[in-house]
Parts: sequence; C-alpha cells; structure tokens
Amino acid sequence: MENLSRRNFIKNSVTATLGVSVIPDSFTILKEGRNLGANDRIRIGIIGCGDRGVNALMEGVNNYAREMNIEIVAVCDPWRIAREQANTKVKKWFGRDAMKFVSYNDLLELDNIDAVMIASPDHLHTAQMEAAALAGKHIYVEKPLATEMDNLVRAVNAVKKAGVVVQVGTQIRSLPGIVGCRELFKKGIFGKLSRIEECRNDQQPYWYRYLKDVRPEDVDWKEFLHDRPVRPFCADTYTGWYGYTEFSHGPISALGSHFIDLVHFITGAKFPESCVCLGGTFTWKDEYQFTAPDCIQATWNYPEGFLVSSSNNFGNSSGNVRNFYGDKGMLDAGNWNAPIYSESGAIRPDVVIKGENPVKPADQPDHFLDWLQCIRYGGIPHAPIDAGYQHTVAVLMAAKSFETGRKIIYDPDQQVII
Repeated sequence: MENLSRRNFIKNSVTATLGVSVIPDSFTILKEGRNLGANDRIRIGIIGCGDRGVNALMEGVNNYAREMNIEIVAVCDPWRIAREQANTKVKKWFGRDAMKFVSYNDLLELDNIDAVMIASPDHLHTAQMEAAALAGKHIYVEKPLATEMDNLVRAVNAVKKAGVVVQVGTQIRSLPGIVGCRELFKKGIFGKLSRIEECRNDQQPYWYRYLKDVRPEDVDWKEFLHDRPVRPFCADTYTGWYGYTEFSHGPISALGSHFIDLVHFITGAKFPESCVCLGGTFTWKDEYQFTAPDCIQATWNYPEGFLVSSSNNFGNSSGNVRNFYGDKGMLDAGNWNAPIYSESGAIRPDVVIKGENPVKPADQPDHFLDWLQCIRYGGIPHAPIDAGYQHTVAVLMAAKSFETGRKIIYDPDQQVII
C-alpha cells in the first residue's frame, strides 16, 4: 500500500495491514512526554531506506526486537526499489509486510507509530526531525543534523518542546573504548591539551560507491529535492548526493561530524569560537562534476584553549591519525574500538603514564539499545539533541568557511554563525 495520504484511510487500514490494533493510548503517552508501559510494543517507522537506513539502522534495532519488544511497521523512501528492499527485511523478521510510503509526511500521520529512524540525505534531516517531533514521535536521526543553521535551530527547538527522546547517529560515543577515553581524560593524566587532530584519508571519495542506475519513473524526484530548486531528474545526483554540496557539505560534515562529536564527548568542550576551512577538488575531476571537495582541512579554535583539526584526502589513503596531544601525554583514538595512550611527545612527562597502554573499556549499551531503553524506561540517551546541535554547529562553521574563504565565528548567545 503506497502513497497513502488521507488520514482516515490510513487509520482504517492499519489493522488489516499490520494485523494489530490501533492503540490511541500509546500515541497519547508520547504526546504527553511519558514513558511507554512495560508491555507496550515500540512500533518504529523507517524514513530513508538507503544503505544506512537498511543495513545499519534497521539491522541495529532488529538485534533487540525480542529483548525490547519492538517492531518495524512502516518504511518510507522516494525510490520504489529502496522501499521494496527494506520491506523484504521486515517480512523476514516480522512475518508480514510493512506499510510503504513515498513521503515522510504520510508515514508520520500513523497514530500507532511510536518512533522513527531518519536516514535520509543530509538536506532533509531538519525538516523530517521537526515534523516527527511535532507528531510526537521519538527519533533516531543520522548526522549531521542540518545543512543550514536556521533550520537546525528550528528543528532542535521543536524537539525540546515536544519532549521526545532523540538519539543522534554519532554512535562512536557509545563504544566502550571511547567511553573509557572520556573517563581517562577526566583524570587529567594528559595534562594541558594543545591540539586534537584527525586525518581520515582514502583512495577515492566515498560518494562514488553509491552511484547506480535509477529509472526516473521509480523515484519521486520532488520528494527528494524538497526545498532545493526544481531541475530535471538526474540519477547521478539522486544516488551520489553525498558528492554535491547542495545536498551534503562534503567530508568535513559527513565524516568529520563523528570526530568533532568525539572531541566534545571526551573533553567536555561545547562550541568552537572560530573556524577556517580550505580545500578543493584536486584529484577526482571527471564527468560527474561533483562539487564536494576531495581534499579539505578545517581548523577550529576552542575557548577551552586548544586547536582542533579535521582533514580528508581522497587522493592518497596513507597518513590516517586521530590523536589528542597534551603536555603530559597523548591519546591515540585512531582505532576507536581499541584506543591507546602513552607519554609520547610529552614535555612534562608524569609517572602516571609509562609506555604504551590500552584504554580500559567501559561497559554500556550500544547506541541502538540505549535509544530503545530511553524510550521505554526514560533517561538521557548517549547522543542527545544538544550533542547533535553542538557538532552540527561546528561542521556548519567549516562549510561556511569553505564556501566563503573567510574565518567564521559562532555566537552561542544568538545561535548564529557570523
């Protein structure tokens, strides 16, 4: 059943399609900001059925389907093939078809949906998050949260007003080793930080691997474009949107948001004071005319007194690092599943650190289980809306600097990028 748009028709069809009853109380609970009952099933809708939505988000929550009593009941995507692929997994896991939608607005009209998982292109995140909050749904949303600052502020305000549980898809902060890094940092053993850097390189921009043939008759092109200018359908734009800055701000935004969130999580820093970002397309110049840079570096100054640098080079894969440098020692989080720390390079070495040491992991629920537990039992998720706002501000500063060639300032009181 596709392209359902009339609310009454949806309501009357839910029981027959899902084999379940509509439970108005469940919706009321969400609207009033209270927790679900211990025996209530958490019914989830998927918005965005691409690789991330199907192979990461759907798989991730399905791992806890029985433990947390959850069910995926609806899927939404502008591309028919993506909807069908997502529904194939739903049928395998739950023994019945999901309701299939082209527009997220139609999915959000379902009264029996308790939560949504948003894995759409970056330029759609804020609109879909705001609409989901207004509909009283709990939200899991991929990063970065926004491509424009004004849309970010409006969506975050809507979430806070609604009182729904939001988990942002910066799942690295849920890894036991990274939580261990945070606990280690709190002890002050690294001394005074001066610089934190990431170089995340590859032999080809990641957007090339998403390119595929898509027939225009299978896609609701206007639904994908959303508020972007209307133009003729282009399969390269639709499938390779990561490579066009109109829909995604490139690697500092898509990859660097994980790193910036990591910096905030481990150090407790909030917002950078300023940012400078330079780069360009130096290697991959071809018929696709991608506008996202294949080599780029952003540098932020933080009021806590350290410099943060994030760079990507897609013309050579060597030189990958993810380091925190202090005057007493350094933290190497290059492998965020097994970070290490040492006295390497210390100018004031301390007896606390001797040689190279593995970071002691800290046990905690993974990112998906944490979100589900917060929906059912209450609490603040590992990556709450404020954390998503913070990392998004930083990457939007970099995007604006890259676009203008100027140093960018953030005013936290006015919530504006200058």
